[in-house]
Amino acid sequence: MSHTAFAFDPDWMSTLTAPFMANAFLAGLCIALAVGVMGYFTIARHSTFASHALAHIGLPGATGAILIGLPVSVGMGVFALGGALVIGALGKKASQREIATGTVLAFATGMGLFFARLSSSASQQMQSILFGSILTITTGQIIGFAVFDIVLLAVLALIYRPLLFSSLDEQVAQAKGVPVGLMNIAFMAIMAGVITIAVPAVGTLLIFALVITPAATANILAGSPFKAMVIASAICLVSIWGGLILSAMFPAPPSFIIVTISTLFWAITKAVGALNRR
Repeated sequence: MSHTAFAFDPDWMSTLTAPFMANAFLAGLCIALAVGVMGYFTIARHSTFASHALAHIGLPGATGAILIGLPVSVGMGVFALGGALVIGALGKKASQREIATGTVLAFATGMGLFFARLSSSASQQMQSILFGSILTITTGQIIGFAVFDIVLLAVLALIYRPLLFSSLDEQVAQAKGVPVGLMNIAFMAIMAGVITIAVPAVGTLLIFALVITPAATANILAGSPFKAMVIASAICLVSIWGGLILSAMFPAPPSFIIVTISTLFWAITKAVGALNRR
């Protein structure tokens, strides 16, 4: 009987120092910053379903890009952004956004499977799209992630207050003259970009655990929005880097370990909070 399935790799340090691992760590840093910041707004706006759906809406873009020879991230980004703008425009209220999200999601998922059937190459890459492939991230992708983070922080510096106000109390914000509709579209567009750079880490199926779970944990620990964003980014970074280290030590998919660490943070925080309330 073979015992190599979860055997400890004594050469794990040499794996960690490999160039592809350096790229993965840098990508994790960029992803953690974007996901931690926007994860807070996603929970505050009750848009967790939308964040999960955007990854699946980007699926036909990813498979379609493979079909015509374009980078996967380009196709996913275009479709995720298009879906985000449609959802943001159609869903003026939270209830309307849920309906719009579900409708766009169903259509996009069917289209993604259709494109995958048209191309054997797309079918072969479906696993990395669905479950992530952070170990194959290139230097060019990292540069793209870093540029996105800079743009994200610049945009948030401009719209932080109205976006936060409309996230915490949409009706009061609208009464005070905040352009709630514009904030909805801006939020969905930014989330499309965040999802596009986060999918390589954990894939479309597990993206929820990376975007929502660290932010949910941070909301329990922090008393202010800014602190929650910082803590969420830190938890996300520890989850990604910890997942990379453990995947070098043991032959397990990084995405699985990343999601597990993130979930453990949330479960432990919830348990400690429940004990403290007794």
